[in-house]
Amino acid sequence: MRKEAIGMGLRSGVVIVVALIGLSGCDYWPPALQAQIEQLRTDAQTAVTEKAKVEAKLNETIKLLNETTKLKDELQARVDEFARLHREQAAKLASLEKDLAAERQKMAKSGKKAAPAKASAKASPKKKPAKAPAKKGA
Repeated sequence: MRKEAIGMGLRSGVVIVVALIGLSGCDYWPPALQAQIEQLRTDAQTAVTEKAKVEAKLNETIKLLNETTKLKDELQARVDEFARLHREQAAKLASLEKDLAAERQKMAKSGKKAAPAKASAKASPKKKPAKAPAKKGA
């Protein structure tokens, strides 16, 4: 019985020693394992650096996208405004053409000669001859 108690005590002691070694860690690392750990650390640092660069580029791209969207919206607003002005001018032109046709009919009925049908709205003004530049000096 005494041998069993000693054996049990010895086993308990070995278990405790193994647990302490396992919990405290091992200070010896084989050189190949150390090199592998250093390589992994370098890879992790490289990945963090690349991630930061990608995030910066992504933020720049998002900023440019937002600016582009803003410019697109501004241009669309201008296009809409020009389209509205075009419709207004087209309506005015149609009204003026209708009034002109009515006036021509009145003129034709009254016996007077009507103005030509396609008179140019933009009369080309006569150009004045260019003056020669004044001479400096004696």
